[in-house]
Amino acid sequence: MKAIHGVHLVLFLWIAITVLSFGPRRSNARAHFHKQKNHHHKDNGHHISQPPALPPVAPPPDNDTDPCIFNVRAYGAVGDGSTDDTAAFRSAWKDACSTESGVLLVPSDGMFSITSSIFSGPCQPGFVFQVDGMLMPPDGPDCWPESDSKHQWLVFYRVDGMVFRGDGTIEGNGKDWWDLPCKPHKGPNGSTLPGPCDSPALIRFFMSSNLTVRDLRIQNSPQFHVKFDGCEGVYIEGLSINSPPLSPNTDGIHIENTKQVSIYNSMISNGDDCISIGPGCSAVDIENVTCGPSHGISIGSLGVHNSQACVSNITVRNAVIKNSDNGVRIKTWQGGMGSVSGITFDGIIMENVRNCIIIDQYYCLTKACMNQTSAVYASDILYSNIKGTYDVRSPPIHFACSDSVPCTNITMSEVELLPFEGELVDDPFCWNAYGALQTLTIPPISCLQQGEPQSLQEKQRFGC
Repeated sequence: MKAIHGVHLVLFLWIAITVLSFGPRRSNARAHFHKQKNHHHKDNGHHISQPPALPPVAPPPDNDTDPCIFNVRAYGAVGDGSTDDTAAFRSAWKDACSTESGVLLVPSDGMFSITSSIFSGPCQPGFVFQVDGMLMPPDGPDCWPESDSKHQWLVFYRVDGMVFRGDGTIEGNGKDWWDLPCKPHKGPNGSTLPGPCDSPALIRFFMSSNLTVRDLRIQNSPQFHVKFDGCEGVYIEGLSINSPPLSPNTDGIHIENTKQVSIYNSMISNGDDCISIGPGCSAVDIENVTCGPSHGISIGSLGVHNSQACVSNITVRNAVIKNSDNGVRIKTWQGGMGSVSGITFDGIIMENVRNCIIIDQYYCLTKACMNQTSAVYASDILYSNIKGTYDVRSPPIHFACSDSVPCTNITMSEVELLPFEGELVDDPFCWNAYGALQTLTIPPISCLQQGEPQSLQEKQRFGC
């Protein structure tokens, strides 16, 4: 009995060892198979193993794997450069805007054309409009739908906290708009060519706040490239804006009635103002921007049609302006009201710039403007560390202030401007301009009057 019991015990141990040895090998084979084929998907945050599919299936699009990404292709966008993809974009906007951390994705593998559209908020927090491909309007006025506005193309209205970014390009198809026979603009060798009347601004943010616009290429706009109107809290960085030097009214970045703006590390080359600052703007910080060819960085025009304009606390630092008609400019219409004050231009490099430093309170598009007594009051303006070369066709410094409302508290420090070609122009122009020279300037400025004018009226009348 002991012998039989021993045999049974040995047989039991042999069976147990055999089962245990085969179990792990089968388990290891299954784990190895899944690791090689990688067949799994997410469901409510958990990984669920799937059997291998035959034949192999391509990975799903982004918006199938990430519930926060809304690829316009999933909504029917074709992206061939000619098909109207407007309906797909509007549907994708509706879903992405209503989802927390939603991303409307314009993928990198297409050229998407949409007609004039207003994308309205408010959106859920964390909303991103991501342009990695090309996005563009119809090709010129002949292709523009009759029912669409000819004043604007891509409009973002009442959005808060939106990020507009990407590695792609916004293409404006502006050439045919520039040639419309409505408004004269400069041609080669001093000639005059036709230009646009009703032409759309390419991108407009209206009545919006806490905006970020970054890293995009924006080019060939029919009119302004990017416009902010009635906004507060705008952060712009890493933009590349381009249009031909003779394209009319193609301001790079235009702001009006907008506060708390930062514009950093961007390059702008266009046919009008690189950056233009209109009425109702304050607390604007511009740094490390390269402009040119362009019409420079401009405050104004202000006070058109006897209107009131209030602009304050504008700073431009560490900028480069090259091959441009103007450098840093303040321009106002006669007959206007209000004030422009607290302006700093510091660390500006000029390269072959005409009118490097200019205040023009006689701004007019024709020669028919009549002299008027009312004017926008310009004061507290600092020009510091401005160096480089100028086009000798005009004096590098030009202060043309109103007869009745002089410019006051203009401060000049470390201003050194030399001819790009030709001889030194040593007669800067000043008219009714008051201020102080903290250092000697090149060229010398002897026309700037010292102190405060006795005729200046109470500042309360300016209404800002």
